[in-house]
Amino acid sequence: MPQHLSIFAIGVATAALVACTNGGDATAQSSPETAASAEDVSFAIEEMGQFEEPWAMTFWGEDMLVTELGGRMWRIDGTGRHEVTGLPEVDYGGQGGLGDVVVGPDGEWIYFSYAEAGPDDTRGAVVARGRLVMGGDGRTAMTDIETIWRQEPKVTGRGHYSHRIAFSPDGDYLYIASGDRQKMEPAQDIGNTLGTIVRLDPDGNLVPNPLVGGGEATAQIWSYGHRNILGLAFDPEGRLWEVEHGPAGGDELNLVERGVNYGWPVVSNGDHYDGTEIPDHDTRPELPAPAITWTPVIAPGGMAFYTGEMFAGWQGDLLIAGLKAEALVRVEFDGESAREAARYPMENRLREVEIGPDGAIWVLEDQERPGGPGGRLLRLTPGA
Repeated sequence: MPQHLSIFAIGVATAALVACTNGGDATAQSSPETAASAEDVSFAIEEMGQFEEPWAMTFWGEDMLVTELGGRMWRIDGTGRHEVTGLPEVDYGGQGGLGDVVVGPDGEWIYFSYAEAGPDDTRGAVVARGRLVMGGDGRTAMTDIETIWRQEPKVTGRGHYSHRIAFSPDGDYLYIASGDRQKMEPAQDIGNTLGTIVRLDPDGNLVPNPLVGGGEATAQIWSYGHRNILGLAFDPEGRLWEVEHGPAGGDELNLVERGVNYGWPVVSNGDHYDGTEIPDHDTRPELPAPAITWTPVIAPGGMAFYTGEMFAGWQGDLLIAGLKAEALVRVEFDGESAREAARYPMENRLREVEIGPDGAIWVLEDQERPGGPGGRLLRLTPGA
């Protein structure tokens, strides 16, 4: 089992990292590799544990929950790390396995996503919920598990599940990112949920959504024309944003609005991997262009809006975990406009970022392949 510590322990390694970036903005019209930083920022970095292919984390009261792609979830408290038992079997492989974890609005239900096998070598994303029950010696079990949503249809392949989860600030709505599963064209077909963001109530029931006249899949859809969403979060103003992978170029940050078609695969600021060109967003003005697009890509992971006090002047900024970028990417906003303000190199692929109750920044490193070194859980605070 990989090395680990309590989230309240002194980090096993503490260091200062000074992160500077080079000049330029990343916008829909201009996409340099890095963006300007107004100041040098140093982080005090504490290593809080290592995990096998970590994918997501969330705070649950004073504890933390961490998922691993292979199918394990951990609860971390002041005494150490405890495996959560009772989880369903996941279809592990490629980009599939155990995914996101989010605490429901009532604080009682734990929502989580995973890849599920289907007939004839097919698979799809699932969102379920359960309750955590703790016994002696830190034993933790997930009980009362209910399936909330299934991605339809199940298809072949092991990529682009997306399955990020976010609740509206009032807790009334559950939003689920549903990737295109590398099939592309279904993202323009509102008769299925591939390449969409769906909106349900916290129990998984249908709610009034913008698209009508189709079946149950159509009734779930809030927006469509998406590729592979790996970041989904509400800003302090209550607006929903998503960040998704482009193909060869063209990663996107989008403000998600009711019933909007975001264009994939009709338009993209990237091209297909075989070099075939895709029309840019400016060729189809009726399809909204991203707030930011990145070429070369940052390959975004999770994202979180900063609402703490530790990092002065960052309130309301968006922090994105960069896989390809191997950096923490900070985005500033002016109303609905956005720009990359800074990029902080971390010397490893970042899968997830969360803001701690005290304003510290927590990141999970990615483990690119099974059998490699565990991805570290790091706590970032302002350096000296």
